[in-house]
Amino acid sequence: MSRLAANLLLVLTAVVWGLAFVVQKVGSDHISSATFIAARLFLGALVVLPFALIHWRRKREPLRREDWGMMVTTGLVLCAASVTQQFGVEETSVANAGFLTGLNVPMVPLIELLILRKKPHPIIWPAAGLSLVGTYLMSGSGDLSFGKGDAWIVLSSLFWAVHIILIGRTSSRTGLPTLLAVVQYLISAVLCAAWALAFEPPIMPGLQAAWREILFIGVMEVGLAYTLQTIAQRYSNAADAAVILSGEMLFAALGGMLFLGERMSLLQAIGAAAILCGMLAVQLGPMWTSPSRAGIPVMRGGAAQPSRDV
Repeated sequence: MSRLAANLLLVLTAVVWGLAFVVQKVGSDHISSATFIAARLFLGALVVLPFALIHWRRKREPLRREDWGMMVTTGLVLCAASVTQQFGVEETSVANAGFLTGLNVPMVPLIELLILRKKPHPIIWPAAGLSLVGTYLMSGSGDLSFGKGDAWIVLSSLFWAVHIILIGRTSSRTGLPTLLAVVQYLISAVLCAAWALAFEPPIMPGLQAAWREILFIGVMEVGLAYTLQTIAQRYSNAADAAVILSGEMLFAALGGMLFLGERMSLLQAIGAAAILCGMLAVQLGPMWTSPSRAGIPVMRGGAAQPSRDV
């Protein structure tokens, strides 16, 4: 798969995530948070499981203990990101949550640079800046304060950044993105289900009231979009993925306009344009350099080899 195709899959992922916000907003009126997360992840795992089993059987080399360890770790980080984000959303404003969640965009290249000693393409920094400014404007950008809930959101942003990095590295290492998807879904779903059983109201009434929303999000957001992310990040840099996936907020706003009758202010429209410019910069910037610096896979022996930057 070429880098362009991988990034287009990430754009499709952001589109589905953004539209899923509309459905999730409707479904949240009927079901508690951890139950909703667990149900959609279980359903997503069931959707992807047949493909994961087929790919696993076709793999010539058995997975090592370290491979399984990385997949389990990815699932634990996904759960931590989801739970801490929910803690924050319950105690802060939507504007703060939207902006602070966007901090994962500059966190990804910063973590890779400081910890993994991986230098991103120079276009990443202005693209990440555009994405962050755009997220700030689209989140309301009026009265942003900082409290306990905001600290949870910042922590969740760190987990989301680590998750993006782990997805790329684990998918590239194992060559089994569908199996990685199933493993991380099941681990996170089991932990969220345990939380729901221990601390939330009875599960069945909520499941019955929100089954349509769970079906859509489980199949489309988890089964399709999250799996596309794991496949695409085998061939796309983590920093690129972070910027492109920030388009989720742009497509969520468009979905709200189309299906819920919501409208964007002038500042929010400017923010949407900034996010779009950041997404385009990530794709077009490296194309102005040589293919090797752009991270485009080279065909060897009839198979596309992932860039070493993955």
